[in-house]
Amino acid sequence: MIHSAAQTVAELMCASARTAPKAKADDTIHVAIVDADGRQRLAGEMEAIAEEKGWKYYYRDANNVREADCVVLIGVDNKEIGLHCGGCGYDCDTIMEHINDETDFPGPMCIFKAIDLGIALSSAAKTASLHNADNRMMYTAGLAARRIGACKGDVVVALPISFKGKNIFFDRKW
Repeated sequence: MIHSAAQTVAELMCASARTAPKAKADDTIHVAIVDADGRQRLAGEMEAIAEEKGWKYYYRDANNVREADCVVLIGVDNKEIGLHCGGCGYDCDTIMEHINDETDFPGPMCIFKAIDLGIALSSAAKTASLHNADNRMMYTAGLAARRIGACKGDVVVALPISFKGKNIFFDRKW
């Protein structure tokens, strides 16, 4: 029963993210749901990143991903939208010339694409909350998901959800 509820809530979270408002109605939001086998693979990649970079908190988050009932992934493509605002530090005509692929996520990023991702994530988290699903936004699991190709997007953030008797995301230790 819990698995079915988690899957349904994850699907509703994806619907919330997909229908969230976007700057200039330019839709570059991507969503995916990670199943049980995928969660093991995702957690394994998170542990590989922990080893590679020496970031111990990736181990903590990998445990949360394994314990979660479902993981929702939300990504966004990094592309300029022609507003020429300079929020990214560049003009829309030149931003893509400055992309740094040596970092976890390629930047600089159009500020409006970052806002679009934030709105989509918030909409999904709100939907989880409305259905009493404990959840937490995770950059760590998003990076791992991007590396293994579990979700499209230049920036990906994960939202694991849980229906346990106690919130598994609450008493986390650094």
